Amino acid sequence: MNSFWIALLVVVAGGMALGLQAPVNSALSRAIGDGVTAAMVSFGVGFVALAAVVAVRGSWPGFAALRLAPPWLFAGGLLGGFYVWSALSGVSRLGVVTMTAALILGQMLVAMLLDRFGAFGVPASAINWQRLVAVALVGAGLVMSRL
Repeated sequence: MNSFWIALLVVVAGGMALGLQAPVNSALSRAIGDGVTAAMVSFGVGFVALAAVVAVRGSWPGFAALRLAPPWLFAGGLLGGFYVWSALSGVSRLGVVTMTAALILGQMLVAMLLDRFGAFGVPASAINWQRLVAVALVGAGLVMSRL
């Protein structure tokens, strides 16, 4: 199996994990009574799991370079925290399918702009009719999920 198909399968599995994450975090939020705390706990567990993987690898590559990174590069953690909180707070009101469709629509809208401008070092790709139709179909799916 070539690297494209392996990467695709890993990303599909990641998408499945995201689909499970919001309702699990929402249940945690209900259990402890606070969505922000539930998001923090979720990030904490993820941090511990990733730290264990790094420790098992036996090296800590890249940590020395952290001091050289521009501060704005650390915004990913803030964006991830907002994502986790928005998903766990929205899933109980929207349902899993509608919440997921809304997240995907948001991702596709920003992805199209990032691709268009080649932001953050990704190759630039034109906004064409196929991409616009793909985004419109996700938007239509979002609307249909509520009918």
